[in-house]
Amino acid sequence: MALEKLGTEVRQEQLAQAALDLIAAHGLKALSIARVARHVGLVPSAIYRHFEGKDQLIEAVIGLMEDRLHKNIDHARTSASDSLERLRLLLLAHISVIRENRGILRIVFSDEVHKGHPEKKTRIYEMISGYLNRVTEIIAEGQGEGRIRSDVDAGTISVMFLGLIQPASILWNMSDHKFDVTKHAERAWPVFRDAIAAEQLARARCE
Repeated sequence: MALEKLGTEVRQEQLAQAALDLIAAHGLKALSIARVARHVGLVPSAIYRHFEGKDQLIEAVIGLMEDRLHKNIDHARTSASDSLERLRLLLLAHISVIRENRGILRIVFSDEVHKGHPEKKTRIYEMISGYLNRVTEIIAEGQGEGRIRSDVDAGTISVMFLGLIQPASILWNMSDHKFDVTKHAERAWPVFRDAIAAEQLARARCE
């Protein structure tokens, strides 16, 4: 039973990734069970064994995106003990996820999500909010350790952190990926780090 469940979960993740790839190429509105079936070399009935329809498949795609964002946080936490270094690693990992999964932006900013399906809009908001909550935890820990300035709300800093990513990602998408979003992140990080680092604030007060 456990092996059967694992196989089902793996297949569902594969189908969700295929759907994400198709969304990147054709947009969310063009996504269909039949198109996913053709993309992976299956008949549509094989897809329906895992998903009742397009809406459930889209939910799986959002779940896949959410899982990758949280895995990035877990990786940053285990890779560094310093809160500022964790944020730097998380920034670069977030950019990599967007670059490697180009359909993400087409979902987040899709008219079909924002106008036609309020439940999907709410689901995406919850996904982003959950991610920001965990970023806020890293920042709050850094404030407690004296690494990050404590005169600014941790939640506010987490939204500022996301601001390093979202506008640049939009430019990257609008320019057909000519805008170098990775280079932007690498250049923006020292500016952001210096703005939130407690030691920088202490130095500025002494001058």
